[in-house]
Amino acid sequence: MQITTIGEILIDMTQTGTDANGNAVFAAIPGGAPANLAVAARKLGVRTAFIGCVGNDAFGRILQDTLRHYDVDASGLQVTDRADTTLAVVTVDSSGERSFSFCRKPGADTQIDHERALKAAAGADILHFGSVSLAAAACRDTIVAAVKQAKENGALITYDPNYRASLWNSEDEAVEIMRLVLPLCDIVKISEEETVLLTGFETPDKAAEALIGQGVQLAIVTLGANGAYWRFGEDSGTVPGFKVKVADTNGAGDTFFGAFLSCIAKHGGLIGLTPEMIGRFVRYANRAASITASRPGAIPAMPTEDELMEE
Repeated sequence: MQITTIGEILIDMTQTGTDANGNAVFAAIPGGAPANLAVAARKLGVRTAFIGCVGNDAFGRILQDTLRHYDVDASGLQVTDRADTTLAVVTVDSSGERSFSFCRKPGADTQIDHERALKAAAGADILHFGSVSLAAAACRDTIVAAVKQAKENGALITYDPNYRASLWNSEDEAVEIMRLVLPLCDIVKISEEETVLLTGFETPDKAAEALIGQGVQLAIVTLGANGAYWRFGEDSGTVPGFKVKVADTNGAGDTFFGAFLSCIAKHGGLIGLTPEMIGRFVRYANRAASITASRPGAIPAMPTEDELMEE
């Protein structure tokens, strides 16, 4: 099975330290959650494709080259003159945790052509999306239409609702729209910080149960260094994480879900999954995410299949 991702691709202007005068120093690192996931899964041996849009500028060319370098099918990547490539300014605190601000008024990632996106998504085996693109009215309808079409065509739909407060008019708007698409989804991953926002429940077990109640088949709640909780029908479990020295957490969640979905793709979907298999897949994803968190950057820090086999 091939994993196709749709949504934002951008440059993470990531703080790497300070200079001699105390000024912040930034590196331009390819990013965007759906693009990150496509690369993460491809590095783990699964065919992937990306659908999105970049500006006709130097940053856009960097992103095009990045997808090609990692052998992600970029035939669905569009280039626009209507907006510059989107930038996300990522600052990292002493514990490795991130904060975001965006140069996106508008950004090229929101300028996805509707018909071209639907055509690219039509034959997807697994179609993955996130909520950053849902925050932009300019591309929200396109993302949802592509998801609906792919689902009607038999694709497995996966969703990672990354909440970025600065992209929404209000938290209420974010909650309404981020929850609206849940009934379309087969696999959903949320972070521990997003349980109340997405489900109204604080604990991982109740949050996952609520997602299953919305029609989701497999729900995962990531718990940072403590691993992840999963629920599949009536079965559930918690898989411990791996302890590492954190360099920065940027891309770790995308690596986790990319690694997990690579296992699902290799298995051939959800049919025949057992609790033992899911636990093994989650452990694999935990290890992949821990390696990414132990190294700076997002895409450059993601592990290869050989690295995960070295354990």
